[in-house]
Amino acid sequence: MKIVFLGVGEAFDDAQPNNSSLVVTDKAKLMLDCGFTVPGQFWKYNTDPNFLDGVNISHQHADHFFGLPALLLRMWEGGRTRPFTIICQKELKSSFDQFMELAYKGFKAKFSYLIELVESQDNGTVEFGGLKLSFERTVHSGDNLAVRVTDGQKTFAYSGDGSPLANTGFYKDVDLLVLETYLYDEERIGHSSIMSAIEFAKANNGKTLALTHINRDLRRTRLADIRAKLPNNVFVPEALQEVEL
Repeated sequence: MKIVFLGVGEAFDDAQPNNSSLVVTDKAKLMLDCGFTVPGQFWKYNTDPNFLDGVNISHQHADHFFGLPALLLRMWEGGRTRPFTIICQKELKSSFDQFMELAYKGFKAKFSYLIELVESQDNGTVEFGGLKLSFERTVHSGDNLAVRVTDGQKTFAYSGDGSPLANTGFYKDVDLLVLETYLYDEERIGHSSIMSAIEFAKANNGKTLALTHINRDLRRTRLADIRAKLPNNVFVPEALQEVEL
């Protein structure tokens, strides 16, 4: 299993693309979140319109799903023929056609490939392309679902946005944990801090922790100092960085 950090930034960072990752295995290529700055990053990584099998959307905040129309239209424009899967919560599933019409009126009807919408639920699971996806809500201002992904050998977890629930076992013993953060040692409603994320990963026996979604001003002024203080198994990824599990 390979993880590609397409983007690592918070919603309004003018230097970093929105927080999004790819899970790449021999059987499946799955994007996790597709914010408004993500499609360009994906096309930098791979321009094949048939490369990606699907996308999982953690929640309905624009920096996590507003890139979907541009992604889908470029795949159509490039001649995609393979079906495409969108895993998302019930609200987005039910409003998806209206969302596409608002973004690009009349274009979805022209698509040369099928789109399958699969519902994700708190404490539910989805089987996708040889991967098992499990979901759990987080503490966030929106209804966000973290996702745990395994291919039967390696396990990866991504929080989407929000702080993990207290006393959860959802993130235990993963090979790579990606937690969104914001400030250094202060938690704001709906966001972990860097320090709380590190303590959480340590308590849950995570082998490696990646910190994303760091506040743009903190990243600009203090990132080098923060990196120097991180434990050996914790890192702040750059956009398009790849990690083999």
